[in-house]
Amino acid sequence: MNLAKKHETLLLIIWTQTLVATIGSLFYSEIMGYLPCELCWYQRILMYPLVIVYGLAIIKKDLQIALPGIFLSGIGMIVSAYHYGLQKLPALQNTGGFCGNIPCNLQYVNYFGFITIPFLAGIAFITVFCLHMIILRTKNKLA
Repeated sequence: MNLAKKHETLLLIIWTQTLVATIGSLFYSEIMGYLPCELCWYQRILMYPLVIVYGLAIIKKDLQIALPGIFLSGIGMIVSAYHYGLQKLPALQNTGGFCGNIPCNLQYVNYFGFITIPFLAGIAFITVFCLHMIILRTKNKLA
């Protein structure tokens, strides 16, 4: 597998991850009826454009198009970590964050005692960020 093909494969994995995360968030809100809190909306604002950004990078075969993805996913990791902390850390849990009508510490799902919606979003953002960093490192080695 040559380097260009490896980059395409990683971009496809990233795009698939962002698509699954987007569909997952829409499933929870539109089908399950879970109302997103303010921090959930921020995470959506950071995740949804990534489907388009990485999709265009794959179609155009241009890594430069995907550059905003590293910033959006990096910020998304921070927002998701804070949101998860609001749900799981007792010191933050009682503060409720800066959410409006829907409390940010509300846990609609809690699979295995630790997997919540912000956790899932965080895993998606981490995956995107790390794979994009791998692309950047291998690209720089080529130059």
